[in-house]
Amino acid sequence: MEYTLLELNRMVRDAIATVLTGEYWVSAELSEARTSAGHCYMELVQKDPFTNTPVARASAKCWRSTWCVLQPHFERITGQPLAKGMKVLLKVYPQFHESYGFSWIVTDIDPSYTLGDMQRKRLEIIRQLKEEGVFDLNKELTLSPFAQRIAVISSDNAAGFGDFRNQLLSNTYGFGFSLTLFPAIMQGERVEQSVINALNDINADVEAYDCVVIIRGGGATSDLSGFDTLLLAENVANFPLPVITGIGHDRDESVIDMIAHTRVKTPTAAAAFLVENLRHTADRMEAAAARLTAITTARMERERLRLARVSERIPALFSLVRVKNENRLDAMYDKITSLARQNISEGNRSLDLLSSRMENAAMRNITTARHRLALLEQRAAAVDPALMLKRGYSITLLNGRSLRNPADVKDGDLLETRVEKGTLKSKVIK
Repeated sequence: MEYTLLELNRMVRDAIATVLTGEYWVSAELSEARTSAGHCYMELVQKDPFTNTPVARASAKCWRSTWCVLQPHFERITGQPLAKGMKVLLKVYPQFHESYGFSWIVTDIDPSYTLGDMQRKRLEIIRQLKEEGVFDLNKELTLSPFAQRIAVISSDNAAGFGDFRNQLLSNTYGFGFSLTLFPAIMQGERVEQSVINALNDINADVEAYDCVVIIRGGGATSDLSGFDTLLLAENVANFPLPVITGIGHDRDESVIDMIAHTRVKTPTAAAAFLVENLRHTADRMEAAAARLTAITTARMERERLRLARVSERIPALFSLVRVKNENRLDAMYDKITSLARQNISEGNRSLDLLSSRMENAAMRNITTARHRLALLEQRAAAVDPALMLKRGYSITLLNGRSLRNPADVKDGDLLETRVEKGTLKSKVIK
């Protein structure tokens, strides 16, 4: 038998309507969720727990009349809108349309199931961060007491950033702050990568900043899901500067709130925290200055009193020292005089002794010299040439010198010969 497509589809519709007559609770993961004209359209998937491979797929729809009731209830309980990757528990009934095919029609949704799955994911992220040893890493950093160079991660047109900037720069204490905005997407699926990119840009010039502030002003509480990711949490935990977050509300705390150095509720609270940090530093400096002034004043007063006491004692001490020195000088003068007299007396005795010794020695030397002179006179007389000439001897001179060897003369030399009664001159002829 041959059927048209419409006929066959109607048979399928009738079969489903006949067999599946009730409503069923079904658990699945959302691979897509979108709204259009007030209706919510979902794509459901079931994955193998070991291979993560899809083993079943189906479409689901929630009509506007139902969705307008379920949506606010779901977001109020879970704090987030339906989004890709969520696990949901839906109450459905089957519907097959000849033109549009099969889909499950959603009549109810259990937000506690999704909340439990979200909490399990969050706890798993926290567990993994603790196992890696980075959960408290950013908290261990010390926020500079002079933190004034602030790197801000926020949406550039967010009201929260404007509030933060105004409160920080218009603080009542007149403290100066330098703000640098690193724009980022603060809601939706692109939050994670956008904030990580901003952190990387800050880290490229990390020495220029004292801390990082991540703020999110406005927006729904349900948009916080982008801050509950492992990769973003790891980046914040390992960042080399203290990270301050102001992205949640009183009862909402994201994973990066947990691992950040400091978590505050709002952007204005973040500005107040930074102003208070600087005010605390200023108070400490003023207190230290006051203590230093008090210590210096007390020390100067003690030194002034000590100087006054010393000044009072100086005349008496000077008089005492003067008397001691005068007595010491008198004693030294007497001692020097006595020693000088003693030395002079001993010197006189030594001179007298030396004079006596020198006189005796001189007389002995004169006698000895006279005796030697007499002997020399006798010897000189014995060898006097005149005596020799008287005895008949003569002396021949050549050029004024006594001639001893005939070989010393040559032909034509003039000789002078002395005898007792005169002198003879001769010429050598050979």
